[in-house]
Amino acid sequence: MRISSVSLVSSAAALLPTLAAAVTFDCAQINKDGYKYDLSPLGGAHSLYHVDTTDEFTVNTTYVLNICNILGGKAIRGGLKCPTSKNICGYQYRHPINGSEETSHAFPIVGLDHMGGGAKDPEITRLKTLDSEREGLQVKLGGGEYTDEQQKKKSAGAVIEFQCDPGRSGLEGLDAADISRLLRIRDEGESDQPSPEDGSNPDSSLQFKSWGPSDDDSYVLSLSWKTRYACDDYVKNRDQDSSSHWGVFTWLIIIFFLCAAAYLIFGSWLNYNRYGARGWDLLPHGDTIRDIPYLFQDWLRRVGNTLQGAGSRGGYSAV
Repeated sequence: MRISSVSLVSSAAALLPTLAAAVTFDCAQINKDGYKYDLSPLGGAHSLYHVDTTDEFTVNTTYVLNICNILGGKAIRGGLKCPTSKNICGYQYRHPINGSEETSHAFPIVGLDHMGGGAKDPEITRLKTLDSEREGLQVKLGGGEYTDEQQKKKSAGAVIEFQCDPGRSGLEGLDAADISRLLRIRDEGESDQPSPEDGSNPDSSLQFKSWGPSDDDSYVLSLSWKTRYACDDYVKNRDQDSSSHWGVFTWLIIIFFLCAAAYLIFGSWLNYNRYGARGWDLLPHGDTIRDIPYLFQDWLRRVGNTLQGAGSRGGYSAV
């Protein structure tokens, strides 16, 4: 059986939305179970720090992520380079306890490869479907790769729980000032409270949970992110507020024009019945309305003369 080229084209066109959804994640347009979410305010490159200590090593890892776009130049940190087309990368520094030489490497966790290779394969779940008492989103993303201690390459990904917290924007503890303060407290001990041993910032809305192999032998970065933008009704309430503001403004304009129209109609009727006026004389203050263009021209002329007079020195000077 022969398949026409038209059928092939139409089939490919039907598959395009599915393929696009399989490899992309639009943080500003998330629709799940009839709810809309907009996580775009959380965009931009953010980093979090984690320390893991074993009997042989102290491993310092910095995770850099941008959920709404690629990392671009932020994917390069010092001498470590991660593909710039990725959304999440890890930068690991391994310090042996015995004092031998430090090793370091960067590894991609989430994102597309250049030329469209790989896939993020986004999987979005509302937290209420997992736990009726929790509100937010669970987002699973892939497209990364990690080389384990046996030098075997494993696929990598991330699971981010966006937890509803109406009191948090989600950017708390993520700016440069907070990170610098945390590092200073950890290194110099400038605080009455002990610094967390894992190097985390307890005040940050974005928190590290775990990094390691999962049941399917892939490596998964688990994060939690508290933000108001993960609340089920945030976008709905925001749109209603904006529409209500526009509604009040619209009604004010309508009321103004209705009052102006009522004044003109009543004034014209009064002039017609009382004075038998016709044409322009029907309108209340008709002479003033007819003179508006001339009054405006006269006002512009006066402004021009005033500006010219202020910019020039005229008159007589004393001898």
